[in-house]
Amino acid sequence: MNGARDPRMKGDADAARGGVLAKRDSPSWDDITRRVIDARLATPNHARFLGPTHWRTLVALCACVVPQRAPARDQVPVAALVDTKLLEDRRDGFRDARLPPLRDAWAIGLAALDAESRRAFRHPFADLDDAGQRGMVARMQRGELHHRSWHDMPCNVFFEKRVLHDVCTAYYSHPYAWNALGFGGPANPRGYVRLGFDRRDPWEPEMSAPGTPGPEDDDDR
Repeated sequence: MNGARDPRMKGDADAARGGVLAKRDSPSWDDITRRVIDARLATPNHARFLGPTHWRTLVALCACVVPQRAPARDQVPVAALVDTKLLEDRRDGFRDARLPPLRDAWAIGLAALDAESRRAFRHPFADLDDAGQRGMVARMQRGELHHRSWHDMPCNVFFEKRVLHDVCTAYYSHPYAWNALGFGGPANPRGYVRLGFDRRDPWEPEMSAPGTPGPEDDDDR
């Protein structure tokens, strides 16, 4: 039996904004799937674990890694999803030996990114312009940041194993990102059957024609 619709979902409006949520009460989703997706949609867009300084840095970093052009109400709360992972101390079951545990790695990395920004620009990372932020992230990716605040944690390993992993996973776990991609979302318990190229199940929508406006006005994303 389908679960009751969460009042925070504003179901009809959400379904109109994005096709994935229109499947919520269909045979594609069971109660477990609904609970998982409802929790992601209900994630409060503010810090519950990080302090104010680290939160500002995380928000700016997420916007740099996965910029979003959709209206604010339709954007994935990426920083809040990462913060929730830290709040729950939800580890991956493995980690690179060069990195400390999840919470420690993020605490060191965010503090070090701010320290590097202050040394280079005399401003925290969140206050830099887009070019300055992208430049700092590029240097982090290349392993060029060596401020003592890193505590011997390689900045490029932090970028690859924590920033890219956690930020991108958070973004692509959310229904609004699925809509932007054209991904139909989970199909549990019904499942996907036609898995080959250029094949789709009868209940999946057809691809929009080129030029058809999408969630972010991109063609066939």
